[in-house]
Amino acid sequence: MASYNNFYEGSKYFEDKENILGYEPGKGYSSSDFGLTSSHPEQANQLKEVSTKLNTGAKVIEINAIIPRVFESTPNQHLDELNRLKKLVGAELTLHGPLLEPTGISDRERNWSESNREQVEKQMFSSVERGHRLSPDGNIVITFHSSNGLPAPETKTMDEKGNEVTTGMSVINERTGQYGGIPYPKKNYFTGKQPDIKEELKKFNEETWLNDLQKMDIDVIRAKENIDSAFLLRYKDKEIEADEEAKKNILKAYNFSVKDPAKYEKELQELKSSKDGEIMAEITKRAVDKLNFSKIFVRDAYRNLQELFNQAYDNAEREKNKEDIEKLEKFRKKIAPLTESYKDNPEKMIDMTEKIKEGMNILEAIKTPEIYKPLRNFAIEKASDTFSNVAFKAYKKFKETAPIISIENPPAGMGLYRAEEIKELIEKTREKFVEKARKEGTSESEAKKQADKLIGATWDIGHINMLRKYGYEEKHLLEETKKLAKDIKHIHLSDNFGMEHTELPMGMGNVPTKKHMELIEKYGKQAEKIKKIIEAGDWIQHFQTVPFSETLQAFGSPVYAMKMAPYWNNTANNIGQYFSGYGDNPDIHQSIYGSGFSGLPVGLGGQIAGKSRLSGAPIE
Repeated sequence: MASYNNFYEGSKYFEDKENILGYEPGKGYSSSDFGLTSSHPEQANQLKEVSTKLNTGAKVIEINAIIPRVFESTPNQHLDELNRLKKLVGAELTLHGPLLEPTGISDRERNWSESNREQVEKQMFSSVERGHRLSPDGNIVITFHSSNGLPAPETKTMDEKGNEVTTGMSVINERTGQYGGIPYPKKNYFTGKQPDIKEELKKFNEETWLNDLQKMDIDVIRAKENIDSAFLLRYKDKEIEADEEAKKNILKAYNFSVKDPAKYEKELQELKSSKDGEIMAEITKRAVDKLNFSKIFVRDAYRNLQELFNQAYDNAEREKNKEDIEKLEKFRKKIAPLTESYKDNPEKMIDMTEKIKEGMNILEAIKTPEIYKPLRNFAIEKASDTFSNVAFKAYKKFKETAPIISIENPPAGMGLYRAEEIKELIEKTREKFVEKARKEGTSESEAKKQADKLIGATWDIGHINMLRKYGYEEKHLLEETKKLAKDIKHIHLSDNFGMEHTELPMGMGNVPTKKHMELIEKYGKQAEKIKKIIEAGDWIQHFQTVPFSETLQAFGSPVYAMKMAPYWNNTANNIGQYFSGYGDNPDIHQSIYGSGFSGLPVGLGGQIAGKSRLSGAPIE
């Protein structure tokens, strides 16, 4: 029977093994350049988590506080103790803040509101205040995602010819806060053209505007129908138009029904006692009901008119369309006297239907407003409000020791994940920070200096690698890093195969880690000071080991502080033990790797404990 003995070649001692990422000996990073995350985000006992990670020899630990509820369960005493612990062992701490949606858009409610954004801002600032306790004497890096739950503003893919194609666009109605998506338009075989997605959005806005006007028109028509039928008296299956006296009595009864229902009922009873009273009371009641019913349609139409008027006015002001503004102002002054009087006066209500109809014609004639706008600019505007407010409040409170707000790219496919979007968000955030600081009396030069210092990017090379599932190639991933390099203040390292949001140690997937790092060093600022945090949650979950040694092997890091041989990729597995291998192996391997009295591996004459070296049979 075959056994492992027959093909085991023995350990290879201090052989020069090429490190996985391709760094030349002595050219990689040292162990002090890397950091570990505290493991599972469901763990509130961060003191225990950090202590465990420090036992690996890591000198940088990132507190994983991505779940708001769990971070709220971590007591301040733990944060203060962590600060003392880090000083004791000479380590550094960073913080991954809670995953929150900085724009204020609610994925659950499918809308945006300023109150939601303000609530998120308060949560973020609370996290920054608590994060400062971890490093009250320095500028701790606190990472927040650029989005969490926001859909991608634009869905883009690479076609077979290598061209980038927009296949979908997220849009938002700023007035209502509602958002949704515009799918990539299909080819129009009738015209033979492929519509552009921006043209599709324009068409969508025009159709939405027309539909809203039609709804208002339907309400006006129904209101007029009910008003007209109220004065069309039905008697013995005949309809007779009410004369002036009859109209006067109907309007009088209607006014009673609105202002004094008890008196209205009394009038109906008195009417029944007169000649032909039963018939007249029935006709009057039906007419009053019709007028009350028409009032519902008039109010709906007027409410819609107000909303459409405001949308049109907003659009005209934004585009500085003086002609449309003059038309809208003229109409507003004309309808103003009726806005309150029509509610309790049926004669005014009739006038109101005519004015609403006139307003609808004006709205139909002016330029169609941009009701739904691309989500991208809106999201950057609102997120930069949040981040700039948080950063400035922190600066006001903590001055020179204020935490660094570092904005991370989320996994590809989520909101604001591309380099140009993160870059624009950072620039907007810095601009608003400077504006706030200047209003408080800070000089422009000092404000810009602090904005550059306290606001930047956390670049997750594993997240951007997921562009591969949209058809992008390695060169496109590296271009993303190049665009953002100078704003990067923090790095998250993980590996994957570009299809799912998985986190493996570097060198175990297809992330071009070395090339990313070279671009950051070439185009970034103070790249040597940037901490590189190992995020390998899937490895920890499935293989139950801390991926520190795997990372050092992949980078070919030096074993000793002198940054010279030996290197981790040379020493791993040298003594025939699996303390630095890729996980557990069958028991027979453990016995082959140095067991028995001699402690020598079988390949060098050692004995398998309790078994014959020749046959592998148990020794009696």
